[in-house]
Amino acid sequence: MKAGWSEASERNKDAILNLLREILPGKPLKVLEIGSGTGQHAVHFAQLMPDLDWQTSDLVENLPGITTRIRSSRLRNVRLPRELDAKNFLFDRSYDVVYTANTAHIMSVDEVKAMFAGVGEVLEPHGLLVLYGPVNRNGEFTSESNARFDHQLRANAAHMGLRDDTELDSYALAGGLSRIGDYEMPANNRILVWQRS
Repeated sequence: MKAGWSEASERNKDAILNLLREILPGKPLKVLEIGSGTGQHAVHFAQLMPDLDWQTSDLVENLPGITTRIRSSRLRNVRLPRELDAKNFLFDRSYDVVYTANTAHIMSVDEVKAMFAGVGEVLEPHGLLVLYGPVNRNGEFTSESNARFDHQLRANAAHMGLRDDTELDSYALAGGLSRIGDYEMPANNRILVWQRS
């Protein structure tokens, strides 16, 4: 099985890495990635942040490609992927950090709600949820390109679309999380950070 490739993941990985180095405490951390996709982020971050114990996860159809990339990397701090569907969030261990990139706008609203509820269950006290992607601010698009992207998503599938930060905050609050960070990223993306109380 050949590992997949994402140009977007390749372009944004260093900008995200630099911010993760700023916001994550400098100590060994257990990280769960939701929606590992091609596994490019997992391998890149784990290679350059060796204190992270990085658990990949995704839908079952994406697991073989992620497995190929991780095995090729020979990294000891990246775990082979586990199946994770946001609607069926069953994990038997807890994590210091949950990371997810470019997932909220391709999930349905119910899936996004379920993801936040599941994160609230698996995060350690004071643990962090780090979400990367295009996110609206207070009900408004942050750029014309994001408005066009939202239109494309909704034309492709009615359940998709950019989420609003206030909407995400309400789901987070229901899961026992409160927002502690909001960072502008390249290409009209943002990183939002919530902490479990």
